[in-house]
Amino acid sequence: MQHLPNILTLLRILLIPGIYLAFFVPGVAGDALALLLFSIAGFTDFFDGWLARKYEVQSGFGRMLDPIADKLMVATCLLLLVGYDIIVDFHIIAALIILCREILVSGLREYLMELQVALPVSTLAKYKTAIQMIAIGFLLIDETGRLILTHAPEIGLGLLWLAAGLTLITGYDYVRQGMKHAKWSDE
Repeated sequence: MQHLPNILTLLRILLIPGIYLAFFVPGVAGDALALLLFSIAGFTDFFDGWLARKYEVQSGFGRMLDPIADKLMVATCLLLLVGYDIIVDFHIIAALIILCREILVSGLREYLMELQVALPVSTLAKYKTAIQMIAIGFLLIDETGRLILTHAPEIGLGLLWLAAGLTLITGYDYVRQGMKHAKWSDE
C-alpha cells in the first residue's frame, strides 16, 4: 500500500501516449478510447491523493510528481484538442489561459520551494481541476458525444471557459500569496 499512490501517479503519466494514440483511431472507437484512457487517468488523480492521505503514505516524490502528472495530461489533451480543431477560434484563448497559469504556478512553486515556503492547493483550485477535467472529457468525445448528448462539444467548451475563469482567479491568488515571499534582490 505504501507505494500505490505513486504507482497511480506514474500510471497517469503512462496513459498520456495512449490518449495521444487514440486520436489516430477513427470514429467512435477513437473518441471512446481517448475518453476511457483520460477517465482512468482522472480517477488515478483522485485516488492517489486519497490513498496517500488515508493510509498516511504521503511522500515528497508523490507531492512533486502528482502536479506534474496533472499538468502533462491536461497540456497534452488541450494541445491535441486544438491541433485536431476541436477547440477552435476564440476558444483557444481558454486553453491558453489554462496552460499559461499551469506554467506560472509551477514556476512559482519551484521558486518558493527554494525559500522553503509551501503553496498548498486551494479548495477553489481543486474545483477548477475537476471542472477542467470534465470539460476535457466532453471535448474528447467530440462528434461521437453528439450521439450520446446532443450538445456535448458545446458543454465541453462552456466548462472549459468556466475552468479558465477559475484558473485566472486561482492563479491570481497563488501569485498574490507567492509575492509575499518574493525576494527582489539577492542581498
